[in-house]
Amino acid sequence: MMKWLVWLLMGGLVTGVEAQERPNVVVILVDDMGFSDVGCYGGEIPTPNLDRLAAEGVRFSQFYNAGRCCPSRASLLTGLYSHQAGIGHMAQDRGLPAYRGALNDRCVTLAEVLREAGYFTAHTGKWHVGDRDESMWPLQRGFDRFYGSPTSNASYFGVKKGRMILSGNERLYDHENPPPEGWHSTDAWTSKGLEFVDEALKEKKPFFWYLAHNAPHFPLQAEPEDIARFRGKYRKGWDKVREERHARQQELVLMKGVGLSARDESVQAWEALDEQQKDELDLRMAIYAAVVERLDKSIGVLVEGLKARGVFENTLLMFLSDNGASDEGGVYGKFGDGDGEPGSLESDVYAGRAWANASDTPFRLYKSFTHEGGIATPLVVHWPAGLKARGEWRHEVGHVVDVMPTLVELCGAAYPKSWKAREILPMEGSSLAAVLQGEKVQGRTLFWEHEGNAAVREGDWKLVRSKREGLKWRLYDLKEDRTELKDVSAGNAAKVEELRMKWKGWAERVGVVPFHELQGGMKK
Repeated sequence: MMKWLVWLLMGGLVTGVEAQERPNVVVILVDDMGFSDVGCYGGEIPTPNLDRLAAEGVRFSQFYNAGRCCPSRASLLTGLYSHQAGIGHMAQDRGLPAYRGALNDRCVTLAEVLREAGYFTAHTGKWHVGDRDESMWPLQRGFDRFYGSPTSNASYFGVKKGRMILSGNERLYDHENPPPEGWHSTDAWTSKGLEFVDEALKEKKPFFWYLAHNAPHFPLQAEPEDIARFRGKYRKGWDKVREERHARQQELVLMKGVGLSARDESVQAWEALDEQQKDELDLRMAIYAAVVERLDKSIGVLVEGLKARGVFENTLLMFLSDNGASDEGGVYGKFGDGDGEPGSLESDVYAGRAWANASDTPFRLYKSFTHEGGIATPLVVHWPAGLKARGEWRHEVGHVVDVMPTLVELCGAAYPKSWKAREILPMEGSSLAAVLQGEKVQGRTLFWEHEGNAAVREGDWKLVRSKREGLKWRLYDLKEDRTELKDVSAGNAAKVEELRMKWKGWAERVGVVPFHELQGGMKK
């Protein structure tokens, strides 16, 4: 019996784990959730189940995604920058190697790697890394089971036109053949995943379950009684919500000494709005809060399900978001073109930029941008049998590309040099195993690019540009200015040029193309 001794005696991880005791893994990825929307990161929305996992595990204060749904999913699944995996933008094929809109043949997925190591692999929820034909779907990329949408379902109570829900490779539901009454995507992804856990246990295999929620992505839909619990709670307005969240973050030592960014310049002060506007905006955020609360309840169902099956103690849980809050739907959001009661299946609700600014407290900017508001994510890691740490913060810098090497190490897997007779790119990320032990690790340089928005971080220096600010490179010292309020490029010209050249070299290496050159190049 082969033993693997990758863990050390000191710090946070248990040692001497044998092959059959390797951890089960559940990676929970949520969609369009802001940095401060959950209680354990300063939010007022009730998230007791996630908060309990955080209190019993570890939280990261400086963990990053790739800024948008498709790129983050590609990086999480492959351990590569999304351009290297073929998804430099979204799911459309733009005819260039880094922009094919689907996982390419130069990468392997977590499911492929862990299945080779003896894991039962399952995916429920949103795929969105290749959907144009069956060859791109989860079962063809290493998953034993799949229940979810190959694109983005974009609905909670049903299926949007042009979308579908699959069971394996078979179409199960679509707009014309909807799910049964009472079906809810957040609940369904969890309950079906637990069924897949039962299959893994029956086969006596450890399991890897990738649970990718569409919550809290728009259009926001929730039960009337859930919405009612939050009605009136946001009449205090976004200015007060941001101040209160920031104060709680200070108490959590999450953002101790970090200033609160100013309200987005396109957003009015709450007190400048009339009563009808305030009522509509309170309703939009109430629906959003109801979606997040139900998401947390599904985490409670998951935890209880794992406990009932006797596998909770040795299950490694990771929770993170694919990007920052979304400012889509306009400055103040909208009720959209749907003709149903706001929050119903027939409605089309967007929370909007003003509330997204609150969701991303204390940062500025949003989904798609490479400022902290677009790429900073909560990361909660929980594993009773493997983590001795309880309720601690990790302040080391990490990135979604680190998930692959972390799980390769902790699950006793091997990352291949080739796959199905083709050469595979080496992982870009670094294992977090030592960080989870409480060890200090050597920093490295991280890069981002999406739609022309770009950034490079090295140590505490971050060079960033955005379309919103004319694509001018700006330099920030994140140790002193995590919210990116003071551009120090004027006094640090040499550092700006050094980081700009490093970003340029990375961009050439991974195949970045200026976004304006992609316009009109999209294939059908």
